[in-house]
Amino acid sequence: MQGDFGLLLCSRQWQQQYCSIPGRWRPPRPAPRERIPTGVTPRPGLRCLYYQSDKQQSSPPTPHSIRKVHPLFSHCVLQFGKMPALHRDLLLEVSLGYISCSLHQSLAPMLWYFSLQILGLTGYEIFAAAYISPLILNITPIWNLVNNKYVLALLRLISLDFQKVPQEKEEMKRTEEKNESDAQRSWIVSGAAFGSLQFLTHWIFGEVSLVSRWAVSGHPNTGPDPNPYGGVILIALALGVMLSFWPSIVNSVAFWLIGVASAIGIFYLRREGAFTAGTVLAIYTMSLWPHLISRLISSGDPGKALSMAMLVYVLEMLGTVWCTAYNFVPGGAITREQTIVVLGVVMHLIGLGLFYGRQSKSFSSETNNVTLFKHLAKYVKLLLWLLVGLGLLGLVHRFKLYQEKLLNQPAKKDISAMIWSYRFGYDNQGWPSLERSAELIEQTGADLITILESDASKPYLGNNDLTMWLGEKLGFYMDFGPSTKDHTWGTMILSRYPIVRSMHHLLPSPQGELAPAISMTVNISGNLMDFVVAHFGNEEDDLDRKLQAQYISNLLKEIPQPLVFLGYITSAPGSRDYIQIRKIGNVKDIDHTDPDRWCEYIMYRGLIRLGYARISHGGLSDTEVQLAKFRIPDDQNHYEDNDEIETDPTNVPEEIHFNPRFGSFMTGHNSEHIHHFHMNTPKYFLQHNKKEKLLI
Repeated sequence: MQGDFGLLLCSRQWQQQYCSIPGRWRPPRPAPRERIPTGVTPRPGLRCLYYQSDKQQSSPPTPHSIRKVHPLFSHCVLQFGKMPALHRDLLLEVSLGYISCSLHQSLAPMLWYFSLQILGLTGYEIFAAAYISPLILNITPIWNLVNNKYVLALLRLISLDFQKVPQEKEEMKRTEEKNESDAQRSWIVSGAAFGSLQFLTHWIFGEVSLVSRWAVSGHPNTGPDPNPYGGVILIALALGVMLSFWPSIVNSVAFWLIGVASAIGIFYLRREGAFTAGTVLAIYTMSLWPHLISRLISSGDPGKALSMAMLVYVLEMLGTVWCTAYNFVPGGAITREQTIVVLGVVMHLIGLGLFYGRQSKSFSSETNNVTLFKHLAKYVKLLLWLLVGLGLLGLVHRFKLYQEKLLNQPAKKDISAMIWSYRFGYDNQGWPSLERSAELIEQTGADLITILESDASKPYLGNNDLTMWLGEKLGFYMDFGPSTKDHTWGTMILSRYPIVRSMHHLLPSPQGELAPAISMTVNISGNLMDFVVAHFGNEEDDLDRKLQAQYISNLLKEIPQPLVFLGYITSAPGSRDYIQIRKIGNVKDIDHTDPDRWCEYIMYRGLIRLGYARISHGGLSDTEVQLAKFRIPDDQNHYEDNDEIETDPTNVPEEIHFNPRFGSFMTGHNSEHIHHFHMNTPKYFLQHNKKEKLLI
């Protein structure tokens, strides 16, 4: 053997021909821009890349003539190549689809989060180019750089794409020449429709719990919970895929009107009505995917169409950002709370793509290879329902574990309440912080936790249901509100004890961002106790804060039971809003001697205060944790509150101690990236005569 060949990329078909070709060798017919070993005739459509040494080839190549590559890589390539083509293609599509969805879920939060940290440009915005990469590839110099055999080999290696590219390209070329007249109109319409479909799927169905968060309301009738009813959405999405095999239904005007009606319903309805509309919209959305993809490919210029799709996707994503973050962006006064407009644009663009885009026969009975299509459809359906079944089993398993945790809550009269601003479940470096947050919350021992800035059920925040995850992890009852379509940053409440009733509030916000609040009644070992949670607007919006303080103070004043107020009121102690809440709301500050507060406050009425602590955020957020302990008095009409402050835990009964894991009393601010008591806490509260007895 005189020839020496190096294998750059090899498919299953090439392995078969290269190593075991019986009979007489025939001269090759090289494909354009390819180097094929002498004496080997590739099968039609085969695309393999080789480089050849200066030595002349005089005999058929053998496996020994291939330069060695890493054994693990060779094994993976060979095993992948040995799979039946249909199975391999299906596995390839599932793998690449998963990677694509993962990138879509993670890229937007990264771009959003670091800009949020400084309320300005950070440089990470350059990664938005990934969204418009098809458009970049249409630039001639970049296309010339990418369109060479080595780069193409690398791209195929990354994507496991060993498909018959030349044959497909020739077919595409003939199609383009045949339909050049209306190509421009078609790629614009088809691209805009596909981008809208992609965004709608990511926006509302990027996680099975999202529809529940659009439909949620207060207790006792909150609407269908994410678990187990997220399984209904999962089934609906699968049914939509099944329905896509009936193009006469999917491509009808009547079916599009059903989709439009369901989109209107999920926005304007609440509870079961919104959830039902969301379920119908899930079926409609998934049924469109094969048809709009087909129109995209058949548009005459798929590259331009895909560029248009990603441009529309980005614009619609920015539209949802502008609807909620209107107080921080240019033109926000126009886009304020206009989510229904974005939803309307999405549905209309989808309709244009269906009825004005170039149609393909890929999903009809006139398909060129009906047998292959039916065979592929069979495997797609089997794999689909296998994945759905696994998802449902996972939801059922999680639901059972969660219910078991709820049944193991101790009965007691001493309770602790915690407030924390969460920044959507990302730490100060932009990494997800759910596990570490759950550990921190568990270590505090809090019985009721309010977490502000916790609505991550938005595509640019990761489509994460933080409430469901933390509630199931810790075994707490949950309340989330207002709904994610109400244009707030969200509030969650986790309670160790059953929630009897709750109400979600949108506080007056004529100038700035919408401020959320939740009022609820909790059954703590047979005692009814109220909690009110509020997140006020920004310091700059003075009128908003004034009206919000009045609203909350009037709400507090009307509550007859013992209550705790956990508020983020962006005002200093002694300020107008602080006095309004204390005086008119008839509540006491947990520690009126603490002047170094600005946002978070804990106030109460009808309870005996036991302790107060401030715990540094340790890099998990930009805001500390505040924690307070109370005792429910036996007689609401005859009890005495604790008025003496004690900082030495040895002078305090051990059962009311805070967790020593956070250290001991600390003066001033803790700047280390650990969770530690700071700002002159922890403090304990005793009655004067009881303190004297303890000292004796």
